[in-house]
Amino acid sequence: MSAVLPQNPVVLIPSRLASTRLPDKPLADIHGLPMIVHCLKRAQEAGFARVAVACGDAAIADAIRAAGGEAVMTDPDHPSGSDRIFEALQKLDPDGRHDAVVNFQGDLPAIDPAVIAAALTPLADPGIDIATLATPIVDAHEIDDPNVVKAVLSLAPGATRGRALYFSRRPVPSGTGPLWHHIGIYAYRRAALERFVSLKPSPLEQREKLEQLRALENGMAIAAAVVDTLPLGVDTPADLDRIRRVMAGSRSSS
Repeated sequence: MSAVLPQNPVVLIPSRLASTRLPDKPLADIHGLPMIVHCLKRAQEAGFARVAVACGDAAIADAIRAAGGEAVMTDPDHPSGSDRIFEALQKLDPDGRHDAVVNFQGDLPAIDPAVIAAALTPLADPGIDIATLATPIVDAHEIDDPNVVKAVLSLAPGATRGRALYFSRRPVPSGTGPLWHHIGIYAYRRAALERFVSLKPSPLEQREKLEQLRALENGMAIAAAVVDTLPLGVDTPADLDRIRRVMAGSRSSS
């Protein structure tokens, strides 16, 4: 079968206010705009025709609509972002026009839009259900850091896309060669997302605390595109201060 990307993808950004390390994180001000609005803009800059925010709280929806964006309210008690975007998809597109869904996290306000677009590219292979991203680990401290998720990729020399065989918080695989830092942006075929949210949490998922293992344990195919840069996430007040400095520099140089 020939390689053809999904023709009508939508980007959905799951967002809720419940955050213990950084209260009201989506609404944190970054140079005059809430962080979630910056994320909306990065996804729009990636070239997708439709971007919407799946909101768990009315305050987030208000901020998105005030910025001219599309927002949809979802159950605030969803256990995961995948469940939240699935509800949003059903509300926004009950007729099934969108053939793929990009799940983009709402705490990456400084991401290069090209990185978001790259998440879709593994779906050019009709055998892939879910696509994601990875970048080489270059900082030695990340190797043993359990907060850095490693992707085990079957990647031919020089290739920029490969099948994901496993994900772990431990440094795998062993031996000489690159280790891949998983970037938690996903692109689902619509049917794959519907199947994924219907599955029960799996043993390895519960052991590693990694939701994507549920897909692998149930025979779903995941592939990753390799990108050059690791986007800066915001989880703590220190992260927020750093991202403000980074984005101030990008504003002054533009």
